[in-house]
Amino acid sequence: MQPLRIEPLGDAAVYAEFSVSLDLRVNESLQAVAIALRERAPSWVRDVVPSLGGLALHFDPGHPEIPSAPLEAAIALLRDRLKATARNPAPDREVEVPVCYDAEFGLDLEEVAAKTGLSPAEIVRRHASREHRVLMVGFAPGMPYIGGLDARLSVPRRATPRTRMPSGAIAIANAQSVVYPFEIAGGWSVLGRTPSKIFDPRRDPPCLLLPGDRVWFKPIARDEFERLK
Repeated sequence: MQPLRIEPLGDAAVYAEFSVSLDLRVNESLQAVAIALRERAPSWVRDVVPSLGGLALHFDPGHPEIPSAPLEAAIALLRDRLKATARNPAPDREVEVPVCYDAEFGLDLEEVAAKTGLSPAEIVRRHASREHRVLMVGFAPGMPYIGGLDARLSVPRRATPRTRMPSGAIAIANAQSVVYPFEIAGGWSVLGRTPSKIFDPRRDPPCLLLPGDRVWFKPIARDEFERLK
C-alpha cells in the first residue's frame, strides 16, 4: 500500500495521506502501519498519530540522536515501515460500551427518527446490533471517531451545534458515531449516554477506546446506568 503523498507537517513531523475520503479498509491498513512504526521507531520519534485517512509521525528536533536531516529521515522511516505492513496486523481488541438510550439521554432520538423514518426503538436496535470500529481519536482528548454506522442511521450534523454536549454522550453524524469524553461543544445527534469514563489522564492508557478497537454498544436500563456511574 502506497500513500497518496508524504510531506512535511511543520518542522517536527511528516504526514502520510492514504485517502482523501473515508475508506474503512484503508483506515484498517494504516492502523497496521502505525503499529509497525511504534514497534520499531528510533528514540527520536516522539509520537505516531493515525487519522481517518492518514498518519503523522512526530519527532523531537532537540533529541541528541536526531539525524542531521530529520524530515528526510522521518520520511525514509515511514516508507520502510510501509513495506513491513503485511507482517503487522491491525489491532484486534474488542470493547463493550454500555449505553442508556432512555429519552432523557437520547436528546435527538425523536429528531433522528423523523429524519430517517425509523422508530426510536429501531434506531437503538440498529445502533447496538452491529460491530463498530474506532477509526481515530482526536478533536478532544480521548474522543473516538467510530465507523460502521448502519447506513439507515446516517444523518448530517445538526444545523446548530450545542454549546454543551454532555460527558459520555453517544452521538452520530454521516457514517460515524462519537463518544464525548467530557462536556464540550458539539454538533452531532445524541442517541444516548454511557456511564463509562472515556478519558482519564490518571489511567494507563488514558483513553478507553483506541484506534483499531472493535466496539459494541450495549443497551442498559437507567438503573444500570446509575449503578455503573
